Amino acid sequence: MEGQPRVVLLKPLVTSPLIEVGEFSYYDDPTAFETRNVLYHYGPEKLVIGKFCALATGVRFLMNGANHRMDGPSTFPFPMMGGSWTDHRGLLADLPVRGDTVIGNDVWIGHGATVMPGVRIGHGAIVAAGSVVTRDIPDYAVAGGNPARVIRHRYDEKHTARLLDLAWWDWPLDHLTAHLPTVMSGTVDALEAAAPR
Repeated sequence: MEGQPRVVLLKPLVTSPLIEVGEFSYYDDPTAFETRNVLYHYGPEKLVIGKFCALATGVRFLMNGANHRMDGPSTFPFPMMGGSWTDHRGLLADLPVRGDTVIGNDVWIGHGATVMPGVRIGHGAIVAAGSVVTRDIPDYAVAGGNPARVIRHRYDEKHTARLLDLAWWDWPLDHLTAHLPTVMSGTVDALEAAAPR
């Protein structure tokens, strides 16, 4: 971003096959995103970030590798520490796994928010700064807190369904550019009228 060297598009920076980032999604602070902001990512679950997402500084994604056994007296992951303890690697096979972490298109995640493993944040959602997202956030919802909960919906169900059908993030770039005022500040009706035919 011109004049803002810390704000970068993520897609060209990501090298891990376990992280997918859509076009135009950005992060504020380009250094070491894959290792500093995507934590405990030992696979095979993926982190999928949609198009046109805004990720503030300090947003972190905890992946399934962060899980520990909780069914016995100790949660300590002995086999991971090596030595003779590796003979018991099978004890790590039954760790809880929540699947891929999926961030929809046009999602804004505020400063210092943490997203837990296997969470889905819907299209057009907003997550407040400092939130800890432990469960799914619906499309076009505003969520915040620890744990994050839905504070309000940006649109009613009917308008949300229309917005999802319009999927402006998939419009051809020249068409999107021509209709930016409508996309950024118009109504759902105006967006529908501007949709490519």
